[in-house]
Amino acid sequence: QVQLVESGGGLVQAGGSLRLTCAASGRVFSMDFMGWYRQAPGKQRELVADLTSGGITNYADSVKGRFTISRDNAKNTMYLQMNSLKPEDTAVYLCNALDRYSGFKYWGQGTQVTVSS
Repeated sequence: QVQLVESGGGLVQAGGSLRLTCAASGRVFSMDFMGWYRQAPGKQRELVADLTSGGITNYADSVKGRFTISRDNAKNTMYLQMNSLKPEDTAVYLCNALDRYSGFKYWGQGTQVTVSS
């Protein structure tokens, strides 16, 4: 089992920044971080950014140039640096990871990001 815990969310004014953290524990030796998703009220969960094991990143068009995904394998942690935040970025942000052996996808509980105009 892998446990993922997100942190770093909060209330910020438009134009501000936040840095989200996804900390993994448990069977981390068989785990690969996959990416960050978000879900706003009444909307479907959407991919924000993902990161391959080889370090290739991919971003949703709506966050390109503003968000940066990264990871620190030594700390079993993945990050999402969010700059120039907009009200439409308001959502619960969740991280996920993949067990390489079973193919099972783990999810964190999410952290709320609220951007005021």
